[in-house]
Amino acid sequence: MADAPSSPVARERFDALAGLAASPTNRDSLPVHAPYDDSVVGDVPLSTPDDVRTAVEDARAAADEWASWPVEDRVAVIRRFHDALLDRRESILDIIQSETGKARVDALEEVLDAATAARYYGNHAEQVLTPTRRGGAIPLLTKTVEHHHPVGVVGIISPWNYPLSLSLSEAIPALLAGNSVVIKPDEGTPFTPLWGLELLRECGLPEGVLQVATGKGPTLGEPLIEAVDHVSFTGSTEVGRIVAEAAGRHLTECSLELGGKNALLVLDDADVEKAARGAVKGCFANAGQLCISIERIYVHESVADDFRDAFLRETRALALDAGYDYDHDVGSLLDGELLAKVEAHVEDAVEQGATVLTGGRARPDLGPYFYEPTVLTDVTPEMTLADEETFGPVVSLYEVESVSEAIERTNDSAYGLNASVWTENKDRGEQVATRLEAGTVNVNDAYIAAWGSFDAPMGGMKDSGIGRRHGRRGMRKYTESQTVATQRVVSFSPPKRGKRLWAEAATVGARLWKRVSELGP
Repeated sequence: MADAPSSPVARERFDALAGLAASPTNRDSLPVHAPYDDSVVGDVPLSTPDDVRTAVEDARAAADEWASWPVEDRVAVIRRFHDALLDRRESILDIIQSETGKARVDALEEVLDAATAARYYGNHAEQVLTPTRRGGAIPLLTKTVEHHHPVGVVGIISPWNYPLSLSLSEAIPALLAGNSVVIKPDEGTPFTPLWGLELLRECGLPEGVLQVATGKGPTLGEPLIEAVDHVSFTGSTEVGRIVAEAAGRHLTECSLELGGKNALLVLDDADVEKAARGAVKGCFANAGQLCISIERIYVHESVADDFRDAFLRETRALALDAGYDYDHDVGSLLDGELLAKVEAHVEDAVEQGATVLTGGRARPDLGPYFYEPTVLTDVTPEMTLADEETFGPVVSLYEVESVSEAIERTNDSAYGLNASVWTENKDRGEQVATRLEAGTVNVNDAYIAAWGSFDAPMGGMKDSGIGRRHGRRGMRKYTESQTVATQRVVSFSPPKRGKRLWAEAATVGARLWKRVSELGP
């Protein structure tokens, strides 16, 4: 193995961040490894269930004061965070790469995502949270107002693959809605959210409003779910079911973004060169360790050969290596478990007749967990990777005879998170998109167009999740909706005498109101 670059972040810096965790400093520690060379970059406290409960109690104690702040004051904190995040971009990129092993350009996506979340919700929080007049039971006689109150304490269980995006970007709308937040990051990537906690405090977030509890999910998950008022989870469908079951037992609201076996469709009128470049981005960003990345490509037979040649050329041109710079396109897998799963999927497919067009092997010469961007064909339903999420740099090519076949095969999956359609006819692309069973569909893009559309909801259908992030729904899910209705002038209740006459009058009124309402606003 070539000498992998060591983390540019000093051990003392990681130690300082570990001190921000919501656990006593005398707890047992948990080592955090750098995927580039498997060295230990730092240690964090190994929190216990009691530590989590204490963190939630502290967050709840801080929530009342934070919720009492005017919305514009909470917004000011998040806007300062936006600017500080961009100013310190290189520092957080070093930390993200140190504990994920991803390429720097992929780490940059996280920084831009968190900045976008801060900007979007900072600009829209007041409008989203402002009490809204609603139609009353009887016009003029009833005043009805919808209010949005914070739920209290939000728990965020975030994964390792995007430790900034899926912790801080998700915490921002919850904080702006007036909640306090407890983040339980993946045990392999705790330093990124701890860095975010430190920066938010520097930007004026009061002590206790945001907590980060470090430790292992199976130990800390249920105590967190039991104690908080809403839990947001991003991760595998398998673990998502466990989270949903626990949330159901404790009547804790939950939102889940889960796995995907996402498809990309290349229609007969697509520009194959553009589609190939887009597919490479969609398949191999973050070494395929992205819930919305592409693992299936359906290509119309009329352009199949041209697309395959262009796609293989673009894939083989990717620079796979370790480095804390922008010279490489694809980085490492997270750990040996991920590498073993990717190898097992490819080996199973090959043993059953699949063909490797490019890639198909680990690269221990680059680092312990590197795997080449891999393209397969001749994949059949009995192969494991045909239906199961691989979560690595592996994609299967399929030739189809028609758009209808591509749509049918795309929808023939338990998952429904993301999809991509490539065509020179944008209207046609949008029509095809609406027929796909996926929470987000991109036309002439792999995933960034939908992911970056913060004003629109993002989430999964079928086994890919419950609830949505982004948009107004992404903030309002962290609120309790309350209806306040004020009766004016007369009572709606029937009188003590003359109930039959009252019933006739009420019926006439209902018929009249139907006719009036049909005239429109």
